[in-house]
Amino acid sequence: MFRHDKKLLHEVKVDQPNPAYATMMQEQLGGANGELKAGLQYFAQSFRIQDKEIKDLFLDIAAEEFSHAEMVATAINQLNGHNVANTNDTVGQIEAQVLGGLSPMMANASGSPFTGNFINVTGDIAADLLSNIAAEQRAKVVYEYLHRQIDDNGVRETIDFLLNREEAHNALFREALNKVQNDQRSSNDDFGVTEDSRLYFDLSTPGRYFENPFPTPPSFDNPRQKQEQEQPVHS
Repeated sequence: MFRHDKKLLHEVKVDQPNPAYATMMQEQLGGANGELKAGLQYFAQSFRIQDKEIKDLFLDIAAEEFSHAEMVATAINQLNGHNVANTNDTVGQIEAQVLGGLSPMMANASGSPFTGNFINVTGDIAADLLSNIAAEQRAKVVYEYLHRQIDDNGVRETIDFLLNREEAHNALFREALNKVQNDQRSSNDDFGVTEDSRLYFDLSTPGRYFENPFPTPPSFDNPRQKQEQEQPVHS
């Protein structure tokens, strides 16, 4: 069961209407790395997860991603500003004008509709977690691009909040990946078990820059924190 809280997770405001910025923000609503994709992906992946803690994690983050989509849509609404009319706007998403009545549409910045092809579900917890880590990283990159190009302090504040939430989700998924690194029900259980998995083909000239790989389950422990924990305590 989901409950809708009418208060946004974070206040959304813009300095002034700007149809071009509204179009750019569409990418994070209905694009391949947007909030709708993330929410639906984590929601769909949760259906087969046996670990109750990780299942809850996926559902919690999915619910937050849907709230992010609401924030992005609110920003698009404010950026579109005016009513549907023959205005002097020279840029902006045509579909929003003639099809959606300026409603934020489930489409990317180019007007291409959202598709379920964006959603990655494998049924393997390790593969899905790695996919989610990558998804959060890609979303963060897109928000960084938007932050650089949008010269509106209000929109930038919203983007900054969402960007930092992507960082939090990334860290949580990494922690979950550590938790399942020895899970016999995941593909990590047979990770790097033959000599073939330890080969590096040096096909570049003039020489080698990398050692032979020796695959091990990934670990995302904070090196600095680990070092602090290992330091002796002096009385």
